[in-house]
Amino acid sequence: MADAQVKQPFKLPEFYVPWPARLNPHLEAARVHSKAWAYEMGIIGVPKDGSAPEIWNEAKFDAMDYALLCAYTHPEAPSLELDLVTDWYVWVFYFDDHFLDVYKRTQDQVGAREYLDRLPAFMPVDLSAAPPTPTNPVERGLADLWARTVPTKSEAWRRRFFESTKSLLEESNWELNNISERRVSNPIEYIEMRRKVGGAPWSADLVEHAVFAEIPARIAASRPMTVLKDTFSDGVHLRNDLFSYQREIQEEGELANCVLVFEKFLNVDAQRAANLVNEVLTSRLQQFENTALTELPSLFEENALNPVERAHVLTYVRGLQDWQSGGHEWHMRSSRYMNKGAGGAGDTDGLPLGLSGLGLSAVRFPFSASALGLNRFKSFTHTPYMPVGPVKLPKFYMPYSTSVSPHLDAARRHSKEWARQMGMLDSLPGLPGVYIWDDHKFDVADVALCGALIHPEASAEQLNLTACWLVWGTYADDYFPAFYGYTRDMAGAKLFNARLSAFMPDGPCTAVPTNPVEHGLADLWARTAGPMTDNARRLFRKAIQDMTASWLWELANQIQNRIPDPVDYVEMRRKTFGSDLTMSLSRLAHGDAIPQEIFHTRPVRGLENSAADYACLTNDIFSYQKEIEYEGELNNGVLVVQRFLEIEPPQAVEIVNDLMTARMRQFEHTVKMELPLLIRSTGLDAKAQEKLRTYVEKLQRWMCGVLRWHMTVDRYKEFELRNTRKPRRVVGGPSGRGTSAARLASLFGGNRAEVEKKLEKSGSST
Repeated sequence: MADAQVKQPFKLPEFYVPWPARLNPHLEAARVHSKAWAYEMGIIGVPKDGSAPEIWNEAKFDAMDYALLCAYTHPEAPSLELDLVTDWYVWVFYFDDHFLDVYKRTQDQVGAREYLDRLPAFMPVDLSAAPPTPTNPVERGLADLWARTVPTKSEAWRRRFFESTKSLLEESNWELNNISERRVSNPIEYIEMRRKVGGAPWSADLVEHAVFAEIPARIAASRPMTVLKDTFSDGVHLRNDLFSYQREIQEEGELANCVLVFEKFLNVDAQRAANLVNEVLTSRLQQFENTALTELPSLFEENALNPVERAHVLTYVRGLQDWQSGGHEWHMRSSRYMNKGAGGAGDTDGLPLGLSGLGLSAVRFPFSASALGLNRFKSFTHTPYMPVGPVKLPKFYMPYSTSVSPHLDAARRHSKEWARQMGMLDSLPGLPGVYIWDDHKFDVADVALCGALIHPEASAEQLNLTACWLVWGTYADDYFPAFYGYTRDMAGAKLFNARLSAFMPDGPCTAVPTNPVEHGLADLWARTAGPMTDNARRLFRKAIQDMTASWLWELANQIQNRIPDPVDYVEMRRKTFGSDLTMSLSRLAHGDAIPQEIFHTRPVRGLENSAADYACLTNDIFSYQKEIEYEGELNNGVLVVQRFLEIEPPQAVEIVNDLMTARMRQFEHTVKMELPLLIRSTGLDAKAQEKLRTYVEKLQRWMCGVLRWHMTVDRYKEFELRNTRKPRRVVGGPSGRGTSAARLASLFGGNRAEVEKKLEKSGSST
């Protein structure tokens, strides 16, 4: 059927495009160069004898106009740099179409694996290494581009660019597997995998080259820089999904498109799904803005970036903005996509005096709230301590089972005595009658039961250690907001977090603990980390540091009174919940039997993330009333879904439960379909295979144990919330320097009169 006869499946939504698109003046030169290069590489001009597939002809190449894409996305690049960047995009789009025709449509998974396995050899990080002889246009183009790109860059950049290019190539198999199984992924899985297979992280790395501004290696992996790259990537991919839906779904039989994912997951029509995808796109762009404005300044100071390094980072950020807006303008004009009514070439809606033509998107007037980005304000309008009442629990999908350790009672006694020794059950120093935990709160939490459910096979000694780690993590998670959340003390919170690393040394600990969190960490680290290898200790330390640093992210949201962006929330929630910490403990139990690289493969990371999301969202449902009504929190998955979709709490709970179910089914699918392929492709021996199966079973018990613990304990039940802490907001009363103690006393039921007397004696009361 001709394109003109195909009905457009939905009307394109009104996009939020906060930065104007600009056009590089070297466009025509790039067009001429890229076509000549494509002929030279064999991308077009394929022999007509059938010896090689003809993916593109010259007419198709001209219509797609990748030089226009690059002229929009890199408006300030000099002519030679624009030529290089354009060649890269010609190559990457050709790779995508070639892989579709040769491997996806034929579902040749064996051939695809062999084809992809050769490509990394054409990207040597070591400049002295010689690549093999190319045998096809994809290999020939990659070898040429790599040689022209990497010699001027640092080894750190070359490694990053190698990894992002390798991910772009290899994860094409994920799409192929889904097509073969006719499987539509769930929203969380899709966005994670789309970053890898979609290529935008690769584009972000190439932006550094195009703007001649390399990110300092010491901050490249920091949260702000990672979020900037991830939000940029998600924006690029979600925009592409909206424009390419008709071609991918209706013409090519693809299943990897976020509009389709939302259609299936939420059971809505294509128009509603497209509008929701656009809202996620807008939210990701606004997360980009928020990160650039609120997180980069402190990143610069804390890492002592010099003026040149700061300028490089800001130039890179501007380069990402140019790409985002330029990519949108190109999508509105390219013949490759559905863009009728998108305000592209020839569409004068919103332009003054009927003006039209290239480069006028900057003066097109957006009138809708969506296009103006006004929906951002709903993230800042949450009222803390709103009465929400108890949650009606949904029917949870749990295909696995667990048992209770016979050592539970001993672990309860041991962990409680340990908590008392660490000072966790004492009143806070200088605050008589003020407790984070007392005996009753400790007993109600019954954290040892959680340990007994997730590690039922543990010895008595192992369970004692597990229970103490869970006690420490739960106590620290209550301690941190008590001291820094209510007072909005970011400086104090960062100092508190920075000190914790001193209690996780490679050798003897010389730091002196000053509070129960530090006491507990110092003791547990000495009991746990001693027998570890250096690498295992480093990974375990990082898991703890990631968890405690994520509490700063929660605090930043509270200070801004900002309900998190949905994608950012899911990814940070894994850290705030301490998922990596408990999984690290489980990994360590297997020693070196499982090669460490196995834990970095897509199937195993997918298993761990699915399990973590199931457990985190379980906690969000059970703790919704506790956090929203009694603690004034806003970092909760139910609230995030409620505000994003503008629905009532019961509906939000059901959708969160649907997400849990989808993640659990993904876990099951990975175990059944992907792990056997991983075992075969990596050649794991029998011992390693058995250890890997045991690790998977531990993850299954972990998810089941977390759910059963939440259903059993009284920590989240309304009668316990009413009895142990009155819902109140501190209004009036003491304020100013030195008065946080009185506020803590009012929040935790302490003897406020005695506290205020102490403050008056010290002269700090106002």
